[in-house]
Amino acid sequence: MNRLTRVTAILIQLQSKRVVKAQDIAERFSISLRTVYRDIRTLEEAGIPLIGEAGVGYSLIDGYKLPPVMFTTEEATAFLTAEKLIEKLTDDTTEEWYKSAMYKIKAVLRSTEKDSLETIDENIQVIENRYLPKDKAKPNALLPILKSISAKNVLTIDYFANHSQEKTKRNIEPVGIFYLGNYWHLIAYCYLRNDYRNFRIDRISHILQTNLSFKKQHPSLKTYLKQISKEKELHTVIIRFDKKILRYFGDQKYYNGFVSQKEAGEQIEMTFLTESLEGFARWFMMYGDFAEIIRPGSLFKRVKQIATVISKK
Repeated sequence: MNRLTRVTAILIQLQSKRVVKAQDIAERFSISLRTVYRDIRTLEEAGIPLIGEAGVGYSLIDGYKLPPVMFTTEEATAFLTAEKLIEKLTDDTTEEWYKSAMYKIKAVLRSTEKDSLETIDENIQVIENRYLPKDKAKPNALLPILKSISAKNVLTIDYFANHSQEKTKRNIEPVGIFYLGNYWHLIAYCYLRNDYRNFRIDRISHILQTNLSFKKQHPSLKTYLKQISKEKELHTVIIRFDKKILRYFGDQKYYNGFVSQKEAGEQIEMTFLTESLEGFARWFMMYGDFAEIIRPGSLFKRVKQIATVISKK
């Protein structure tokens, strides 16, 4: 990327947030902080009304905007690809608003780019996994949740807890959402439990954004997820598998905490980190006749116990 293109991109980035840190700019363009400061001076000399504060970042004076932005074909294609994912991975309301935004993006494209995008549109599909359960009817929860996070408003939800098979009404302070294992999850402070909880969004049958504000400063979603990962006890598991069985694994090894692998003669030695030896034991048994447990001994013992129970039935 040449310097003129980079400086223009920095100006666009400065419009994307109230305050942009120099470090964020440096990381985005893989440049030094010294280069960032030089590019910022270039913008200032060009008459861009910038406000800079040491240790805080840079911002544009309120009211300053660039003329309408033109998107490149590559940028528009990235938006189109994201649209296909949003159709399958979010709710109806989020999909509707994204499609509205896409019309605006397409409106500023040149004719050749519009034709290119139309051709590509017919050749990108996200196919649902037929082995996974279909989504049941559920509220359009993502946007209300995100609005409540931004406005710091309490949410009232009707929630079905799978472990207890109970339906409860809860007031919660939302922290953040993340997508994992084919489901959206909400981390929130729950008034009923007086603690943080992980709510699967597809189990929310009703959601209401209240006018009640909360003042508590919650940890960021990234901080919370990092903290709970540290608190979980992880077990190191080492297994040797016959090479001929590996083709049947697919993504299963990743779901079970795969870390690394190495050659071991006619076998492949794999290392895993797992939270549940019980769950791992039951997965291992699918391939047990083509595998050998190196460690831990407790895993071998549990597999043997399960096999004994099965043999007696």
